[in-house]
Amino acid sequence: MSDFLSENDWVGLTGMGEEETEFIPLISAEDEERMDNEVVPEQLPILSLRNNVLFPGVVIPITVGRDKSIKLIQDAYKTDKIIGVVSQKDSALENPGFPDLFEIGTVAQIIKMLKMPDGSTTVIIQGKKRLKLISPIQEDPYLKAQIETFLDDKPKKFDKRLIALFDSLKDMALKIIKQSPNIPSEASFAIKNIESSSFLVNFISSHMQAEIEEKAKVFWKR
Repeated sequence: MSDFLSENDWVGLTGMGEEETEFIPLISAEDEERMDNEVVPEQLPILSLRNNVLFPGVVIPITVGRDKSIKLIQDAYKTDKIIGVVSQKDSALENPGFPDLFEIGTVAQIIKMLKMPDGSTTVIIQGKKRLKLISPIQEDPYLKAQIETFLDDKPKKFDKRLIALFDSLKDMALKIIKQSPNIPSEASFAIKNIESSSFLVNFISSHMQAEIEEKAKVFWKR
């Protein structure tokens, strides 16, 4: 699987928290088509995600602390850097199994692995396409499952109504950014330069202030 996203292809947005950085990939239509057409292994290691949902195309940083997760990331980073990311139903669980995960998740690529000064590991991952957990393969040393992938529903062509909805969604997102002191102004630049309707929806859904269950519902409907 190709690594088409280089360090020059995304914008780092600081200001999302004292020690956090939010990353926005500058995805072209060709990049999105390439992601859709990439061949994904039918078996993937599964990283459980707390308090968040990874949407296709979106890039997020994750602090990895659990032993299983660290082992998974280290092994994947040595090979093709492709993993499955699935949100856990209860974020308080320290050692979730397959019954504790949502059925739908995202194929993800590890873009970068960073060793932090406090000894923790942060990985930057990008969502590729949606996956469905079919059957468990192993639970140790980390979760691994048989998966199926599927794509977002996308309109075959844009008519005037869809163009108007797309522009209205952009305008609404820009207004929210302008009125939200916790969102950096650089996000406006990213929004203005998003040309894909599906990525725009995924990006906005990923960053909306909502409980994990609500984000998961939006994710499944996509």
